[in-house]
Amino acid sequence: MSWHAQLGMDYQVEAARTVARHRHTGPLRVLQSLYPEGDAVCHNVLVHPPGGLVGGDTLDISVTASGAAHGLVTTPGATRFYRSRGEPAVQRTRITLQDKARLEWLPLEAIAYNACQAENHLSVSLGPEAEFIGWDLTAFGLPGADLPFSEGHFLQHIEVPGVWLERGLLQAHDSRLMDGPLGLAGQRCMASLFFVSGSKMTRERREAGLELARQVIASHPLQHTAGVTCPNEQMMVLRVLAPLVEPAADLLRQVWQAWRQHFWQLSASVPRIWST
Repeated sequence: MSWHAQLGMDYQVEAARTVARHRHTGPLRVLQSLYPEGDAVCHNVLVHPPGGLVGGDTLDISVTASGAAHGLVTTPGATRFYRSRGEPAVQRTRITLQDKARLEWLPLEAIAYNACQAENHLSVSLGPEAEFIGWDLTAFGLPGADLPFSEGHFLQHIEVPGVWLERGLLQAHDSRLMDGPLGLAGQRCMASLFFVSGSKMTRERREAGLELARQVIASHPLQHTAGVTCPNEQMMVLRVLAPLVEPAADLLRQVWQAWRQHFWQLSASVPRIWST
């Protein structure tokens, strides 16, 4: 039996506090709102009780925010795309930010298990004064458990309409892509961190963000497989390849902390779920 789960979240400011309203159908839930930083930032954890997706499953997630609302969304564990007999397993996330809203989209990694037929879509639309920090981590197989990704495919689609489009199909049998020096070069985790502004950033703001990220990269064990750039005046993108998820996640968290302080003058409040 296939599952089609839907979740809608809406962040608004009520009585000087960011609040999250949500609705769902199927096995997708939001845990209670938490305020470790005070009323301005609302932290939420998304939970998918089945623990993974098989062929035919679909997760549709919609997140909106308006006013001066600030939400932070994460997950308690990885999104697992399991073996499929032919039908794709699909996760779609649509984020829409208006006014001066901010959102941090920080789910734990997606894991492409052997023989999966997976699609992972992320679309972020921003009004002129809205801003977004988010990341994407994908692991291919479980190298530490000697469970390689040798069959199947993973389709990834990341888009900021009118600003940025990234779409890639990674097929396990494509040895030039998976193992070639111009592809993943044998690494089995790829990860990206994004800062997106609804309007053009000043040159000074961009250059300061790049410099902060480069300082972190220069002292990190993954310094030779990581880089950061501004593909346009509204975006900053960090990319990294790693043999495993953990070192890539560590780098992204360090740069996220630096960017949060630089762009929003907020110290990093690490979600408690990450350490449980």
